[in-house]
This record gives sequence, structure tokens and C-alpha cells, in this order.
Amino acid sequence: MSSLICFTCDKVDHNNKCIDLKVCDDTDRYCYTKYFGRGSGEGHKEMISKGCSAECPEVGFDIGVMAFSVKCCQHSFCNTSGAISVKKSSLLLLVGTLASVFYIIGVNL
Repeated sequence: MSSLICFTCDKVDHNNKCIDLKVCDDTDRYCYTKYFGRGSGEGHKEMISKGCSAECPEVGFDIGVMAFSVKCCQHSFCNTSGAISVKKSSLLLLVGTLASVFYIIGVNL
């Protein structure tokens, strides 16, 4: 059985800074990408971390001024994408949440 190889970095501010590779332990089944963003406009800050993990529960939330997401995959070099793919998922989550809230309170758009 060949070992999983993942991109790895810790709290970098841009995906292109995450170029190191790691041969994962035999117990690791996932590559992950964690994204945290806060603020907007010029005050917007992002942190991206990547690595190997034995377990990887995917999570994600976006409340407009703050977003957090964990994305998981199971083949070598699969955690190449960074904040952009996570932001797209967060945007879809936000749109769905807002649509639900508007439906619940009866706002007609």
C-alpha cells in the first residue's frame, strides 16, 4: 500500500505559500485544508492550514464577517485548493441560510 502524500502548512495567509509536501503516517487516511477568514475589504484576513489526518470531519460556516471550513480528500496531492474553493462553499452555505431565514420570517423577494 502506498503512502498518502499531502500538502502541508500552518496558518499561512495565502494558498501559494503552502507548497511543502508530507508523506503521511500509515494511519492517516485524509489530506485536509482548514480555512479561517475574518473581516471584509482591506481588513480581511485569511489563514490556511493543510496536512494529513487519520480522521477528517468536514465542517463549514460563514456568517458574513467570519468563515471557517475544513475540507477533506483521500488521494495524494488532493488538497491543492485553498481559500477560493472554501469561500465558494461558504458562499453557497450563506445563500442557503439566508434563503431559509427569509422563508421562515415570510419575506417576499
